Amino acid sequence: MSDSRYSAPHAVDPDEFVRVSDVVKIFGDVVAVRSVNLSVKRNEIFALLGSSGSGKSTLLRMLAGFEEATSGQILLDGEDITSVPPYRRPVNMMFQSYALFPHMTVEANVAFGLKQEGVDRAEIHDRVFEALDLVQMAGYSRRKPNQLSGGQQQRVALARSLVKRPKLLLLDEPMSALDKQIRQKTQIELVKILEQVGVTCIMVTHDQEEAMTMAHRLAVMTEGQIVQCGTPQDVYAFPNSRFVASFIGSTNMFTGVIVVDEPDHVAIECPELTRPLFVNHGVSEPLGMEVHVSIRPERLVVSREQPAGEYNWAHGMVSHMAWMGSYALYQIRLDSGKTVEASVPSLLLAQMDAPGIDEEIFVSWDADSATVLAS
Repeated sequence: MSDSRYSAPHAVDPDEFVRVSDVVKIFGDVVAVRSVNLSVKRNEIFALLGSSGSGKSTLLRMLAGFEEATSGQILLDGEDITSVPPYRRPVNMMFQSYALFPHMTVEANVAFGLKQEGVDRAEIHDRVFEALDLVQMAGYSRRKPNQLSGGQQQRVALARSLVKRPKLLLLDEPMSALDKQIRQKTQIELVKILEQVGVTCIMVTHDQEEAMTMAHRLAVMTEGQIVQCGTPQDVYAFPNSRFVASFIGSTNMFTGVIVVDEPDHVAIECPELTRPLFVNHGVSEPLGMEVHVSIRPERLVVSREQPAGEYNWAHGMVSHMAWMGSYALYQIRLDSGKTVEASVPSLLLAQMDAPGIDEEIFVSWDADSATVLAS
């Protein structure tokens, strides 16, 4: 049931289309979603990103109406839909399994929802082929699902979701059934279709690369809570915790104590480094406080010669190297015993004598490469 305190819409940005206010979901003794607050803009592609058990799928099911919120409120385009049954919501959900009817043709699968609503036959035909044209599947209208590839089945499922012209489209792990080789291409194609239609979309995924590729903004969830929300670029470049820094992409994490604290720079002593780590901006944490420092692999520079200066470099040995196509991923064991990762562009490696396994090298980084985290 929705809380009566939230019966009136909030005074919000006119572009806001979905608002989730203090939503809680409890299953028995388990709190699956904890007081989540979320705002999604009109025509935005928004991703809920988290590992299994983070609460993202439960939140998606509450948006769809398949689960009832224990408390809180869900607004869609200014309307309170918290207690509205799923069949009365202007919402459509594309399931992870696609859930196509195997005995029906592509055309019949896409038309099914419209027939259930009693839409006129001529209008059904026009809308079905409009949707199939949009996903480039009109030429497959007479085929059955088992005659289609995984990517083609996904397109049919998307057409079936869009044909009803929902205000809100929900995607549950939309790429999980696809082979890795075609996943990235399909992600980009799907974004183009959604932007062309102009539908607001909320997707759930555990794949951070998928969220970064498809979403305008994303929310990272863990233990039923949103821990950070923002554009993919902002969340990647400016994580607000060790959890987010480690969950979104790869990172090298150091723990140390602030030994110099000035308005325009700080120095941090880390046991894993033989010299202080210098950051060229001030931080809110006080002198003497233990902090964590995140440095992304692409911000580490690999060289055979010792870098100049007294800060932000370390000596080590290559323990592993993997060619990844456009870059090489180096694992370097520092003198302290800590292993760090550095991603080196292949073009740069072609211009230098690429270090091999068990070779001594130096790693360095700029003063603006580190993110200081208090938690």
